[in-house]
Amino acid sequence: MIRRTKIVATLGPASDKADILVKLIAAGVDTVRLNFSHGNDLDHRRRAALVREEARRQNRHVAILGDLQGPKIRVGRFSEGRAFLERGAPFILDPAWGHEAGSALGVSVDYAELAGDCRAGDVLLLDDGRLRLLVQEVEGQRLSTLVEVGGWLSNNKGINKLGGGLTAPALTEKDIRDIKVAAELDLDYLAVSFPRDAADVTKARQLLHEAGGRAHIVAKVERAEAVADDKQLDQLILASDVIMVARGDLAVEVGDAELMGVQKHLIRRARHLSRVVITATQMMESMISSPVPTRAEVCDVANAVLDGTDAVMLSAETAAGDYPIETVEHMAEVIVGAEKHRATRRPPRVMQDNYPAGDECIAMAAMAIANHCRDIRAIICQTETGNTARLMSRVRSDIPIFAFCRHPSTCNRVALYRGVDPVLMQVEGLDGVERDRKAIAYLKKRGYLKVGDFVLLSRGYHQDVGGSTDTLRIVQVE
Repeated sequence: MIRRTKIVATLGPASDKADILVKLIAAGVDTVRLNFSHGNDLDHRRRAALVREEARRQNRHVAILGDLQGPKIRVGRFSEGRAFLERGAPFILDPAWGHEAGSALGVSVDYAELAGDCRAGDVLLLDDGRLRLLVQEVEGQRLSTLVEVGGWLSNNKGINKLGGGLTAPALTEKDIRDIKVAAELDLDYLAVSFPRDAADVTKARQLLHEAGGRAHIVAKVERAEAVADDKQLDQLILASDVIMVARGDLAVEVGDAELMGVQKHLIRRARHLSRVVITATQMMESMISSPVPTRAEVCDVANAVLDGTDAVMLSAETAAGDYPIETVEHMAEVIVGAEKHRATRRPPRVMQDNYPAGDECIAMAAMAIANHCRDIRAIICQTETGNTARLMSRVRSDIPIFAFCRHPSTCNRVALYRGVDPVLMQVEGLDGVERDRKAIAYLKKRGYLKVGDFVLLSRGYHQDVGGSTDTLRIVQVE
């Protein structure tokens, strides 16, 4: 059975060990993530080069996603590395507090405007929500708080505001520098952290294009205000090529109890608006130090697959964990198990919409035929930009979609789309019928098709023009 949901794996110290990257790609990783919050430019350049080299060696198409750090607001450092905050005790957050002088009494913060975003009664969440502070008084840039949920607080831990509302801009000076690096590396995807609205995504895209980059933009949904209003959420999704359900900071801001409902809504809206969606954060967290996942983690991954996510993402599990290969293998096994369920093949509401003439109309017609004609064994989508393949992948089906592309960059981009397998094919000098025959011969040679099978083929009359798909054929394999 062909796995349809894709796997994103974050690179880091664990993947730098001998042969680990080789084994990650062999285990089925479809996209790798370069986390710009960690490492330096040399690390990112080296890892990107190794991924491309190994993908070519294994004849795989692996996308590379660069993830900007964004305006992560953090506490400073403690004189002893950490401090224990007692429940009911007062605690000060103050930019003027000595950067290395944190204690159980207070600590510095790296965002001078934090106090301006808060008022008495607000709740601040530290270290991914493990500690909880109630704001009692705001004096200039100084916040006096009361510890509601205590515990150990160590250096540089993050700060969120329950319900959102922090006004830090989505793109920092570091992010702007990293966008230039992403352009130089010709990454396939670039993730924007903490966007508030569509304008933040548009600005990142503009900066990337000015730097010469061609990556598609991923909007990481992790602010409460981004999901508070459906109209604003839809605008954010439409401004992006991909959205990521970034469940860490999102859960801290909206609350753990609300997270699953928000996740399902985000996946549903992204698919309805023909955008790709990645579900991320703590999907197999226990496998950082355990060779097997918990049943709760298995159910979490399976639930995202059943909801229709395009990809599931691993973070520390593959970047710093003890069992990166086993994690990918277990995740692939869980995905295939979930995809056997009939819910993954239920016709979606999107098939009831009306479509303009062109590639979208062809894509929906192809999926309508695939879902209602029992003889179709595969869909061949000849695509210049990958757009028709993306549109097809929005519709649930158990019929494999093979995207035949003449550009390696398109193959890499398509590698993230659910249910789509990219194939690099040179088509220069071939007419439409010859291109069809070549694509069928490729799948026949690899055992996906046999004599007598029926296959759907889509392509454009002009093979070098994006958005020109205008032909749909049903062909019996000879």
